[in-house]
Amino acid sequence: MGLQQFEQRLERLVEGAFTKAFRSDLQPVEIGRRLTREMDLLRRVGVNGLIAPNVFVVELSNDDAFRFERFSEVLARELADAGREHARVEGYSFVGPVEVELRRSPRLRAGRYNVYADFVEGPGAVAAGVLVLADGTRVEIGEEPVIVGRLPECTIAVGDPNVSRRHAEVCRVGDGPTVAVRDLGSTNGTRVNGVPVQQQVLADGDEVTVGTTVLRYEAP
Repeated sequence: MGLQQFEQRLERLVEGAFTKAFRSDLQPVEIGRRLTREMDLLRRVGVNGLIAPNVFVVELSNDDAFRFERFSEVLARELADAGREHARVEGYSFVGPVEVELRRSPRLRAGRYNVYADFVEGPGAVAAGVLVLADGTRVEIGEEPVIVGRLPECTIAVGDPNVSRRHAEVCRVGDGPTVAVRDLGSTNGTRVNGVPVQQQVLADGDEVTVGTTVLRYEAP
């Protein structure tokens, strides 16, 4: 997803109400451009190449924060997605998950905003990928495996009769950022991009399917 598609995606998510809400001097795509510019300006050389900041605070005026309030979670999530896509295009990596927080600032007048960026390490000081559910929920892949299944105690509990009680796990391989999915002896199997697998290393954008549930993997 490039910035050109940024507003279109937001508008679809809020079913047309987006346009009315954002009829002001401040447009979300401006914030997206500023966020990616901060990534470019603050990037630095790491062990494995260029590293970009991964945590962003967007300060909004009281008026704009109130106007955006209904869509704040969607806006923060889409800004983070725009940042991840920019990193893929530019070849940046992160030291932790990409997060965006929207804050009010009484010091700002309507249409003005600030973006602050920082480097915040993920669990174990290793860049963490995430699994994205169909509803947009993001589950970080930390030190412990992410278990997918019907049992309530699973990390991702799925109410799907085609999913086994403990269906599959997604976990890091060794001490690095490599992530793999492993079928846990499920009845109906686990697929990656439509292909049945027992165990497979995941690449950015891969889709893991258990039953009828699809999880998208996003690399750091």
